Amino acid sequence: MSDRSLQSYSVWDLSTRWFHWINFVCILGLAAIGTTLLYAKELGVTDSGKILLKTTHVWFGYVFALNLAWRIIWAFIGNRHARWAAILPFRAGYGAAFKTYVQELIRGDVRPYLGHNPVARAMVLILLVLLVLQAATGLVLAGTDIYYPPFGQWIARWIAAPGVDPSTIAPYDKTGIDPASWESMRSFRSAFLTVHYWNFYALLVVIVIHIAGVVVTELREGGGIVSAMFTGQKVFDRKPTDDPGPST
Repeated sequence: MSDRSLQSYSVWDLSTRWFHWINFVCILGLAAIGTTLLYAKELGVTDSGKILLKTTHVWFGYVFALNLAWRIIWAFIGNRHARWAAILPFRAGYGAAFKTYVQELIRGDVRPYLGHNPVARAMVLILLVLLVLQAATGLVLAGTDIYYPPFGQWIARWIAAPGVDPSTIAPYDKTGIDPASWESMRSFRSAFLTVHYWNFYALLVVIVIHIAGVVVTELREGGGIVSAMFTGQKVFDRKPTDDPGPST
């Protein structure tokens, strides 16, 4: 055990921490409800039950999408560890830093990072792309399934029969719907549903990898990576690689 003194560093700001845990809760809720909907027939869920589940799913989705949008904005105005330059793998010298980190990781003498290490930056990019894709396709599906914003009114106008008020179109009710327009809409919906479906499984795989990465990082770097998402503080007994200040 090292006899060097421990140094506490302020890393994750409040907004970043709130985003992380809101995102965590939303993904759990969305995954649970989405899985139930996938097996609704086997579970004997009625049409009214499906509407309730989809409505709840959509409201979780709104929180998920707004939280994600705020995190994207915060990457322009947050503290230095929350900004794009610190979380994405595009900075000058990233390739060399990635190679060095992996070599140190294999040797077991990796130097810690205050923010995201080079491997974690690649993971952040993958997660961000998958999260945005899931949110975007989900918002479209909210309009095609239960006619919710932001595209619900447009979808309702599309499928309403001539002379029918689109606001009277109801989920799981073909009353007032033009059959040809309905089939056209369902064909349009199919691509978004396919992406949403497979992207969900891709997210599950990446989340498992992310959790494994957190465990490995904690074991190799230390610092209290999980507790830091509650307190904002990391604690090290050696100088982090990305610490711009003087050595302590």
